[in-house]
Amino acid sequence: MTHHLSSTTTLHNGVKMPWLGLGVYKVKEGDEVINAVKAALQTGYRSIDTAALYQNEEGVGEAIKESKVSRDEIFLTTKVWNTDQGYESTLKAFEESRKKLDVDYVDLYLIHWPVKNKFIDTWKALEKLYHDGLVRAIGVSNFQIHHIEELKKHCDILPMVNQVEYHPLLTQKELLQYCKQEGIQLEAWSPLMRGNHLDHPTLADLSEKYGKTPAQIILRWDLQHGVVTIPKSVQEHRIRENADIFDFELSPSDMEQIDAMNQDRRFGQHPDHFNFD
Repeated sequence: MTHHLSSTTTLHNGVKMPWLGLGVYKVKEGDEVINAVKAALQTGYRSIDTAALYQNEEGVGEAIKESKVSRDEIFLTTKVWNTDQGYESTLKAFEESRKKLDVDYVDLYLIHWPVKNKFIDTWKALEKLYHDGLVRAIGVSNFQIHHIEELKKHCDILPMVNQVEYHPLLTQKELLQYCKQEGIQLEAWSPLMRGNHLDHPTLADLSEKYGKTPAQIILRWDLQHGVVTIPKSVQEHRIRENADIFDFELSPSDMEQIDAMNQDRRFGQHPDHFNFD
């Protein structure tokens, strides 16, 4: 399956998306985000994930230019924030993101959270952007099964990606299975649990067994479950380390050990209890 950093999964519309990318949540605009993105691109990453909320789209765009990596080699994701949801406001928000990123198109545009009574209209705007060729793929983020089922009643195009909180303490097995059945690629945000519980005994044992860091064990576990992952880091050595996961494979029993760590524990918001006001 995934043998190197440039390995991709194919979304249901035929677009290829790298299995591993760099997330830039809470990475400061300016030098911090520019340096992180450039370090990732120099290491061989080809997927960068940002969002309007992160307020660093300009730095991401600047880093892409400075990196001299051809735009068509980069898979760029951004997201529409909750306060911009709705049909016309989403189209406007997309245009603002595109200008900040200074690109002609975005590879993947996501609805950041399922804002009640708004996400259907927001999705219709994403479908228009897709039909207009301004985005190569469209998807959702933080959608539960019932949100996607609701969307299915009103949409012409099924989401290509669902980006959710996913890690060993929140394995979301039912959602993963559902997305696989529907042909929706699951993607993990906060795959490293925001740095919590990396000293868990299971991870420590496997770290020793495979000669890999706990973070590398988790990221490998993501890939073997068929989940795209976008670990965030601003340190070049960590960015390199997170990418060094293609030279080993976890055994089925070790995969099960990590699955057994599940506590349905979130470090972010629950999509059904998110305060959108």
